[in-house]
Amino acid sequence: MVKIRTGIGQDSHRFLTDGDPKPCIMAGVIFEDVPGFEANSDGDVVFHTICNAISSLTGVLILGAIADDLCLKQGITDSEVYLREALTTLGKQQISHLAITIEAKRPKFKSKLLEMRQSIARVMNLDISQIGITATSGEGLTDFGRGLGVQCFAILTTVED
Repeated sequence: MVKIRTGIGQDSHRFLTDGDPKPCIMAGVIFEDVPGFEANSDGDVVFHTICNAISSLTGVLILGAIADDLCLKQGITDSEVYLREALTTLGKQQISHLAITIEAKRPKFKSKLLEMRQSIARVMNLDISQIGITATSGEGLTDFGRGLGVQCFAILTTVED
């Protein structure tokens, strides 16, 4: 009997002040036109969101536990490492689809969406067709839509034979 499961994840980060040298990284892709995020790690809101979606499936706390240990005790700030750790907790579950939606006024995502999907596919060992990303400004109704930071949600679907 095939088991289909769905996990949801969310994360958000506020931007550092304009001119801060910390790079803005989302889905492993650098965005040059905005400052980085307030975070102990690189603040990759997309990879963090995927980690949280995996945690919702496995019950294994990645952010706030495993990632904190890697960051604060071992000095590892690359969120790709956290995501790779999260993937090891899935056991026999195979990812069939990942849907991501981002709310932010800045940066502009359209020209980087394909690169983001390719980066996620590489890290998660998925086909790019298994990953969808949308982005919206939310018409400025939230702090994210007003350009103060970025919010991201992910829905992750897995199958297990």
